Amino acid sequence: MDFKTIAAILQTEQDAGRVLDCVVPLASASRSHVVGIHAEAVPVPYTSATGFPDTEFLQVSSELNKERSDKLKALFTQRTQSAGLGSTWQGLESFSGDSGLSGLASVRASDLVIAAQREQGDGSADIGALVYDAGRPVLVVPSDGPIVTSFKRILLIWNGSREAARATFDALPFIVKAEQTTLLIIDPPETFDESSDQAGADIAASLARHGANVSVSVQKSNGDSVEDIIHSRMDASGADLIVLGAYSQSWLRRLFFGGVTNSVLRSGKAAAFLSR
Repeated sequence: MDFKTIAAILQTEQDAGRVLDCVVPLASASRSHVVGIHAEAVPVPYTSATGFPDTEFLQVSSELNKERSDKLKALFTQRTQSAGLGSTWQGLESFSGDSGLSGLASVRASDLVIAAQREQGDGSADIGALVYDAGRPVLVVPSDGPIVTSFKRILLIWNGSREAARATFDALPFIVKAEQTTLLIIDPPETFDESSDQAGADIAASLARHGANVSVSVQKSNGDSVEDIIHSRMDASGADLIVLGAYSQSWLRRLFFGGVTNSVLRSGKAAAFLSR
């Protein structure tokens, strides 16, 4: 199965190029239709010294928003047309100005969503909220480094959860084409009913029936954080894609202790494929 409709979240001029560098090759390989989504924040009126709305501020803000949106639309149109891809542009306005959340209707009608990794305070779309609300898999492009679209080595984080199962099978188009997929299972006695030496056997066999080349790696944390183990394994294995079931922990634990999903979204060095 290929991804036939891809939604590209283009929040800023800085992230748009990297997102399209990922979108265009993937869409070309599958002859996908690409939906470009960009939202601007509705200008909020300020009260002038005379007590009336500052209409000059509103006009300037609207003009700047239109200029930015037009630039992104032109870039999107040029890149997709040059590649011979069918495309649709969604220029939106919302109070938040968040392209991912403002475009949920189009996102939920897509096979795959592609967005840029969010840097703290850089004005990017809230990818965590997008992953949580989309109902569709989200491929997150790292903020720096080379853009890879033919994923050869995949690291699949497996904990037996519903979210992990969803991400695994959503990522099948990539997994079956990869040279190697490693199922990383951390502390299986705490998350599995089966014994440590059998952890992951069922899901590995299921993926192998699709033709995937799968191996299972079981690791004890020994006091290390799951986030550190994952990042260390990614570096050691040379993985160019991590597949993760997002937000499988309770919201209360994430609030106080953070979580693997947020760590991957902030600091991942490779592309991340997330579903929930």
